[in-house]
Amino acid sequence: MPSDPSGERISDAEHAVMEVLWDQSPRSATDVCDAICETRDWSIATVKTLLSRLVVKGALATEPEGRRFLYRPLIARSTYVGGESQRLVDRLFGGRASSLFAQLAQSEALTEEDLAEMESLLKELRR
Repeated sequence: MPSDPSGERISDAEHAVMEVLWDQSPRSATDVCDAICETRDWSIATVKTLLSRLVVKGALATEPEGRRFLYRPLIARSTYVGGESQRLVDRLFGGRASSLFAQLAQSEALTEEDLAEMESLLKELRR
């Protein structure tokens, strides 16, 4: 499953912009910058570049509003996360999710809460 409709990968920086827009959209470049520029030490020019790349990749749509453009996601967050999750499992674990869980368990990265959630999910899947 591709990360976005065009099949082009979304970079980490572009993903940060997408998170802002998944949280609330449509938003202008200035709105996105207000939400992210300070914590990332980015300028409005950086945000505009990232927004343009995402439009070219087919991940965002634009709509004019006066002298500015508003941006909104064309892909759902769940679609993106699903594609990236599958890509990770394919690349690092030969397509086997159980190998990912085994690695997490061996590295003690799973909390008791994580294990309880997984057990609950497995019970639901087996119904």
